[in-house]
Amino acid sequence: MTQTRSRIKAAETIVVKVGTTTITYPTGKLNLMIVEKLVRVLSDLKNQGKNVILVTSGAIGVGRAKIGYMKRPDSIPEKQALAAIGQVNLMYTYSKLFGEYGHLTSQVLLTKDVLDGGEREHNAVNTFQNLFKFNSIPIVNENDTISIEQIQFGDNDTLSAIVAVLVKADLLILLSDIDGLYDKDPNGHTDAELIHVVCGITEEILKASGSSHSDLGTGGMKTKVAAAQICHQHDIPMVIANGDDPYNINRVLAGEEVGTLFVPCREGVINE
Repeated sequence: MTQTRSRIKAAETIVVKVGTTTITYPTGKLNLMIVEKLVRVLSDLKNQGKNVILVTSGAIGVGRAKIGYMKRPDSIPEKQALAAIGQVNLMYTYSKLFGEYGHLTSQVLLTKDVLDGGEREHNAVNTFQNLFKFNSIPIVNENDTISIEQIQFGDNDTLSAIVAVLVKADLLILLSDIDGLYDKDPNGHTDAELIHVVCGITEEILKASGSSHSDLGTGGMKTKVAAAQICHQHDIPMVIANGDDPYNINRVLAGEEVGTLFVPCREGVINE
């Protein structure tokens, strides 16, 4: 455990994923207080010379709010159109806020077929490497406007893990609307306890992951555990923390016990 905490403190390339329910209100409109704090924290990490990638959800929710939709639409064409509307507004907000701290942003929209092990994947890796060279902060989202079932990630938890693998990240942080992984659903069990450290994805962990309870996002704890499995396979530490306080990112990097840490070690081995 000490070894993993030390690795996290020394992390130079960090991927941070933020979910729809963290950065938006139930109306779909952006929670500007959260977004501003998040941008400030990531800008400060960039000031320290770290490579930072932000994987952000929220395009469909923001698009929905922009045109006055009362609930998330069911049809794919409507979702794709709302994503196109919302992505512009989402990127404008991020670009403006990061610009106030003197940082350049860039947009990277991905679909699952980029992971073909060939030219597309090679091009994606080269793009990220050059964005780092240009001191840009890549802002990543799934390309919802063209995604269909065969080529979509389906959730940005999985996408963020794939991005972490592509750039050989030192750490992935998933900011959620919950403190971390609990031994049972805290929404229905008052005796639910937070699991601080996970080493190896067991049947008990899969059972504890449950499912999503949000009308806005596509992910849930199950997709976060799936992301942890991807990171586990590539020796990347991952942390789930509450995104209501973006300063949890700093606490994680300081080695504090925040949220749930998924240790990249052999299943069943807990001491390092």
